[in-house]
Amino acid sequence: MIDKEYWITPFDVHLQWFAAEDEGRTEEPTEHKIRKAREEGKVAKSGELSSALVMLFGIVTIGLISSYILSNAIAMLKYFIGRSCEIDITQDMEVLPAFLSFFMKLTLPVLLICFITAFLSNVLQVGFLFTVKPIIPDFNKIVPRFGKFIQRAFFSGEALFNLGKSVLKIACIVIIVVINISMEIKKITTLIYAPHLVSFGFFSSIAFRIIIETSIALLVLSIFDYFFQRRKHLESLKMTKQELKEERKMYEGDPLIKSRLMQRMQEILRRNMLKEVPKADVVITNPTHFAVALIYKRNSMDSPQLIAKGADRVAQSIKEVALKNNVPVVENKPLARALFKEVEVGQFIPEKFYEVVAIILAEVMKLSGKRQEVV
Repeated sequence: MIDKEYWITPFDVHLQWFAAEDEGRTEEPTEHKIRKAREEGKVAKSGELSSALVMLFGIVTIGLISSYILSNAIAMLKYFIGRSCEIDITQDMEVLPAFLSFFMKLTLPVLLICFITAFLSNVLQVGFLFTVKPIIPDFNKIVPRFGKFIQRAFFSGEALFNLGKSVLKIACIVIIVVINISMEIKKITTLIYAPHLVSFGFFSSIAFRIIIETSIALLVLSIFDYFFQRRKHLESLKMTKQELKEERKMYEGDPLIKSRLMQRMQEILRRNMLKEVPKADVVITNPTHFAVALIYKRNSMDSPQLIAKGADRVAQSIKEVALKNNVPVVENKPLARALFKEVEVGQFIPEKFYEVVAIILAEVMKLSGKRQEVV
């Protein structure tokens, strides 16, 4: 039987039409979900930020090379007006190359700066990313559920934010225009007596200032839009508890199987560890909770080595194996607890335990009749 959650009909819509809470997606997206969405081209990006930067750098470029643009525009007018009575447009093959040459001189610097700005603004937002998945046709996006779509487009937080953003942009532009014109209103009224080029230059400077200030205002607003888009993107990637459970099962393994494997590994390690207990020189116990087995070979070791340790049932197993193989068992609660917590199997004991372990080994060796110097 197919779960209704995964049942797809021709009238179902892509998840982009839904808010996260519409399907109970309340869990934060995992790193895998975010990485997979990025591979598909779904990233947090603000078109407003890119547009504002392109507008700002474009108009600054025009301002910086305005004399170059003006000189080329005048040269173009002189060329075509001067030859307008000399050439036949339908036959003269020099017209098109000349037009393309002037066109490239006038537009290429600005277009190049705008292209670089647009590219870098996108890299700044999403990093280097190339994918063709966003342009692959997806028929699930063509037939949306209009009720959900209208609710999202007109009666949602996103719609309210977009409306407020549009109103604020219009208000900023109007305020900037009014302030700049009101500041120059006295000069504007006197331009009736000024030469045409002076009037043109004056109005050009006002227009340039208005566009620069507007670009900066839109850039500031676009920063808020970027953070909103980022939050919206994360909301769209939220997962249901079932999706989160399925993903963990897929990438971390079934918890039940994982638990059984862990138990099996611990059992194997315990068996191998118990095989080392008969080689020990002493087993130090808690006596019921912890047990550690130590070995010390004066000729090949600088300090005693822990070859087995365990708690509770494993500790009892270590004691039983030690007693069966005539390995001395010594009770020392603080030492057994400390060695169990601080030293792993196969490691040599730290220097701070040398003195007390040396006393125990010396006593054990004395009782067993061994004549071997200890630590």
